[in-house]
Amino acid sequence: MQIEFPLVNELQLGRRLNDAIEHDRRGEFGLLLSMLSADARDMSQFQLDKELDDNQKLYKAFDLPKQQQLVCDLSKQQAIDNASAFHQSGSSQFQLTQALHPEAIVTRGEFDDGMQITLANCDVLTKLKHQQKLPEVSELAKMHFLDQLSVQRKISETIASQLYAVA
Repeated sequence: MQIEFPLVNELQLGRRLNDAIEHDRRGEFGLLLSMLSADARDMSQFQLDKELDDNQKLYKAFDLPKQQQLVCDLSKQQAIDNASAFHQSGSSQFQLTQALHPEAIVTRGEFDDGMQITLANCDVLTKLKHQQKLPEVSELAKMHFLDQLSVQRKISETIASQLYAVA
């Protein structure tokens, strides 16, 4: 089967497909679609990067910025704080700074949320044991008096339990 008028460019293809559907010319419709699929593979925008994964391909195709960091771990890195830009120059400067250097939505320490709440309700010695940082004598002197009493009570309970275990 031959097409009546040759295609010069893709702009004619839409009208020709519509005409083929209207006049019930299935052969011409199939031929035009096969020509379209072969042309689409040759176009540069349809060439796939084989070394990129799907998310990277989409970010590259739509020219998106890199993902915003959702959680910032304060024990491992310095958090970005754009509040000074807002206080010095106002809302528009803050929005510009946020677009250029987005700050994390949540900042937290080394542990997840539940552990942070639990450690906040514990005494100082338990916190230090959990972090595996036992205090030096000079650090004990800098602590608040009630915290010092709590540490001494825990130490005396530990010594007493060891003495009873030996006896």
